Amino acid sequence: MTRFERVAVWTTSAATAVTGLVYLWLKYGLEPAEPWAVVSHPLQPWALKAHILVAPFLVFAVGMIATRHVWKHIRTGVREGRRSGLAAFLSLAPMVLTGYLIQTVTHETWLRWLVVAHVVSSLVFVVGLVAHILVSRGARRVSGVSGTPQDTAPSAEPETGDPMDGPRRHVGRHRRGVAAREAR
Repeated sequence: MTRFERVAVWTTSAATAVTGLVYLWLKYGLEPAEPWAVVSHPLQPWALKAHILVAPFLVFAVGMIATRHVWKHIRTGVREGRRSGLAAFLSLAPMVLTGYLIQTVTHETWLRWLVVAHVVSSLVFVVGLVAHILVSRGARRVSGVSGTPQDTAPSAEPETGDPMDGPRRHVGRHRRGVAAREAR
């Protein structure tokens, strides 16, 4: 994972968790000033709006690392952080689905169950992500590697002068193919 991807996942996760916890506390943790009040606290609608605004950035950030980090580590059998990473990743779907459904469902019983499912899946996500960060840092510290293998592995091919180009691995495969055809 690149530094940008790592920071994107961590910051969007933290912002979504904090705004969600603040909204949860404002809605369910405080008593309304008046018995017929619609909101428990004047900041409750703002906390909900902040949570709804930052949550899609979390979905985007996790989507950004889904193939290059999550799927790659599943496919190659990386053991360090597997359980915590999968717990966080797999809880994302119910968390997102219930989060969207909470905004559309009006039936009281369904809404109550969706809120419970959303809070539980969100807690699993946050605990899984924090555990994954701690386990991954510990594994890197033990192995003496400062980053993930794709961050630290030297490229077999030289880079061009264009910073937008990045490593040119495809050129090496192409050259080997050309050399093999010429040898025939």
